[in-house]
Amino acid sequence: MSIVDIYSGKKEILHSKRANIYYLEHCRVLVKGGRVVFLTPSEKENQYWNIPVANTTVILLGTGTSITQAAVRELCGSGVMMGFSGGGGTPLLAATEVEWLSPQSEYRPTEYLQSWLKFWFDANKRLTIAQFLQRKRLVFLQRVWSKDRELRKYDFSFDDYALEKALKRSQQDIERATDVTKLLQAEARLTKILYKFAANRTSQNGFTRMHDGVDQANAFLNHGNYLAYGLAATCLWVLGIPHGFAVMHGKTRRGALVFDVADLVKDAIVLPMAFIASEQGAKEQEFRQMCLQSFTQHGALDFMFDVMKEAVQRGAVLE
Repeated sequence: MSIVDIYSGKKEILHSKRANIYYLEHCRVLVKGGRVVFLTPSEKENQYWNIPVANTTVILLGTGTSITQAAVRELCGSGVMMGFSGGGGTPLLAATEVEWLSPQSEYRPTEYLQSWLKFWFDANKRLTIAQFLQRKRLVFLQRVWSKDRELRKYDFSFDDYALEKALKRSQQDIERATDVTKLLQAEARLTKILYKFAANRTSQNGFTRMHDGVDQANAFLNHGNYLAYGLAATCLWVLGIPHGFAVMHGKTRRGALVFDVADLVKDAIVLPMAFIASEQGAKEQEFRQMCLQSFTQHGALDFMFDVMKEAVQRGAVLE
């Protein structure tokens, strides 16, 4: 999905191939010498660091940040998704529903949205596509956990009987779900088992998922999830599908489709990396780098694009 900057005429790197996600805090983002940079004040002199906008998908601006209009113009011209967040990358403050400040480009494809709307107003068809996304989520989970070297070090293996049993039950629950509520319950049930499995593998027994928890594992899960939300928002923006047309997480949340798409990769990458980083005593920046490296290594954004394109095709021909 190549985007051409109609203002400068330059061809951008495919969004699915971009390598960078930035979380910035206590700095100023501006344009200097025709480049987007962030400035960090020091005692002796200000230091400028370049942001390669053509190879960037998402920028989260944390505490103590500011950005100039010129920088926003350059970022939007290169199709970079932006969000303002609290410290550590959460919570997202640009809006209350995991929404993003998207580039105001109308030169994006319309066929994906048109095909999406062909099925979206039918609850049964939405359920069918939601089931498809959940099946793909399990496929990606099994693919990543079976070949990632870092996960193997901690014995994240499907040889575990309880985990294998849970995956089989999840597959059955997905197929048997008669409504979205049951599908959400199946998703939550598997994720809870994955939390327990990961905690056991990293000697963090007794872990409880709390979104406002202050322990490292919970904090890393929050942070990593927001990185996945950024990738999902980028995928949807490029395809031209508004975030409000969710198939699973509820029509009352404006950014719910971001959740649907992010779920494709969260359990496979963010969940285990959060526990591993916590066990290692990693710093926030180190954890973020672990996630980004894994996103790139396993083609997370590519996977999102492929799945969403297939979902559009499937939905458009549903009877």
